[in-house]
Amino acid sequence: MDSRLLSERSSVFQHADPHAVSDYVNLHVGQHCIGLSRTTRPQASLNHRKFAELDLCRISYGGSVRVTSPALENIFHLQVLLRGNCLWRGPRREHHLVPGELLLINPDDPVDLTYSEDCEKFILKLPIEVLESVCDEQRWKRPASGVRFVRNHYQLDELEGFLGLLGMVCQESEASDPLLRVQEHYTQIVGSKLLTLMQTNISRENLAAGGASLERILDYIERNLKQELSAGHLALQACMSERSLYVLFERGLGVTPLHYIRQRKLARIHTCLSDPHCTVRSLTELALDYGFVHLGRFSASYRQQYGELPSSTLKRRH
Repeated sequence: MDSRLLSERSSVFQHADPHAVSDYVNLHVGQHCIGLSRTTRPQASLNHRKFAELDLCRISYGGSVRVTSPALENIFHLQVLLRGNCLWRGPRREHHLVPGELLLINPDDPVDLTYSEDCEKFILKLPIEVLESVCDEQRWKRPASGVRFVRNHYQLDELEGFLGLLGMVCQESEASDPLLRVQEHYTQIVGSKLLTLMQTNISRENLAAGGASLERILDYIERNLKQELSAGHLALQACMSERSLYVLFERGLGVTPLHYIRQRKLARIHTCLSDPHCTVRSLTELALDYGFVHLGRFSASYRQQYGELPSSTLKRRH
């Protein structure tokens, strides 16, 4: 897990004064105050990258530290514990985080964290606007008071594929020739994943209104092809079990839901690549538009479905 989340290429501080690291974090990651134990020595470390609207940060203070803040105001903090342990104190409850756990801090939540001497964290700073734009694009209803996460700590293995996504984001952030457009796509994918994998106060469109027919489900898929669509998500929207969803697709189409979704995404991409009037800046951007973050697998799937690489389809349009 450690090697995937920001390498030494992103190093800003090594064996530094914890207060210097804290000052840098205040500028780039979020406002806070630190209280150091007497045993803390000047050996704090920090790796940092700006990534579109996100900030990625890997931090250790080299000693026991208490981090406090009244509230983060306009950002969410996602924190993954890599080493050591961390005590989170919230209203009327607290939780001891251990490696492999994730903490999600809402903008209006007070921050009160105590790091162990060997504690190391990966922190993702996510502006409110990112999640609001995801909700607006998918036509999800969000309360006037704002998007909030109802449950604030998870085991990483509860969030299918999310650690891998964070790893790809970090790898892309350290690319020698970063593309802002690619970073923006990844940012939207991160926001979509968080809102679908975690418990929130948003209300997603319910396919069951008026009956969850196969036609309604296919229409929903067609209107949301650029989103992260899993069998579990579709079953939840349609108010049916995943087993019932699979039976519905098998009887009606002879394929699984995920196979159908992949076919439709590839078909939409093929149409765009074949149409001279469809703007294609790069194959990478187009693939990311439809959630294909593994570009090698995307090319292989496209070739299997259309008998040629996507680059060949694009060349023929001219």
